[in-house]
Amino acid sequence: MEGKKRVAVIPGDGIGPEVIREAVSVLEHLRETHGVELDLTHFDWGADKFLREGVTLPPGALEMLTQEFDAILAGAFGDPRVPSNKHAEDILLGMRRGLDLYINLRPVRLLDARLTPLRGRTTDDLDFVVFRENTEGAYCDAGGFLKKGTPEEIATQEELNTRRGVERIIVAAFEYARAQARRRVTMADKSNVQRFGGDLWQRVFNEVKAKYTEIEANHQYVDALAMFMVLDPAQYDVIVTNNLFGDILTDLGAALQGGLGLAASGNLHPGRVSLFEPVHGSAPPLAGKSVANPVGAILTAAMMLEYLGYDAASGAVEDAVREAIARQETTRDLGGALSTKDAGAAIRQRISSK
Repeated sequence: MEGKKRVAVIPGDGIGPEVIREAVSVLEHLRETHGVELDLTHFDWGADKFLREGVTLPPGALEMLTQEFDAILAGAFGDPRVPSNKHAEDILLGMRRGLDLYINLRPVRLLDARLTPLRGRTTDDLDFVVFRENTEGAYCDAGGFLKKGTPEEIATQEELNTRRGVERIIVAAFEYARAQARRRVTMADKSNVQRFGGDLWQRVFNEVKAKYTEIEANHQYVDALAMFMVLDPAQYDVIVTNNLFGDILTDLGAALQGGLGLAASGNLHPGRVSLFEPVHGSAPPLAGKSVANPVGAILTAAMMLEYLGYDAASGAVEDAVREAIARQETTRDLGGALSTKDAGAAIRQRISSK
């Protein structure tokens, strides 16, 4: 691979610095084992900087990230000292929207059968991905109040769907299915109630699927899909849905695969700088106690490696994680007894043993 890939590292708040430290250690270890060449630059954006300097996302940050970096590895954002969560919204949503990262890609993959709360399920039964639209929908901050604070108060929260936004996320899901030899794409909506946005999603989905005749395409209402994720998860390969439903379904998926501590995600715009972050959040009560599970952050780093073209290294990380889990070389939430640091070291050792 030509030249080093440039990665911005933003550990964030709470347990973010602890788990990102282990993910970075894995990336550095891969230099020796797999020849991974990354130029890592660390940024202190987060609650501490906001409280100290009043700065969230610094001026010019988006332009710098676009021009100078290939990817961003972030921890988590959120701190009880900032009740408004302004810094988290400015930084995280600022990057998602400002960099037009329209794909939120979240794998739901069972790494060890003992981790799922579903009885009798194997690793073959839980292996799908969710394409969540990431820049519009219900998270556009469109709406307001009328007569706020009175008995007659009215609050509106609008969901915005554009044809461009809907079409590109659906196309991305089908392109992924084709590239990864996945047999089925399932679109989830609530078009029986949300008639206007749902109608747009339905029409675009039907138009796009006609161009991918080798891939089975089906539709499920989101409440039914949530039920079937529990009853029959093996039916899913690729799920595509809007911002709100994708947020909910992927947390359910994380629970099915063993918990949020295992969940990785990428915020993508193919061909551009993209953002990778574990799903679990900043978990302030766990910060500084060396109990946070680093697997989600390490698998997120593996997703980033694949995006950057280091497929072999990415696969080696996932294999090492599987082996560490199988041997219970994990933090307590997965049944082990290791600290955050030791759990990261166990995974690095598994990479070394190949």
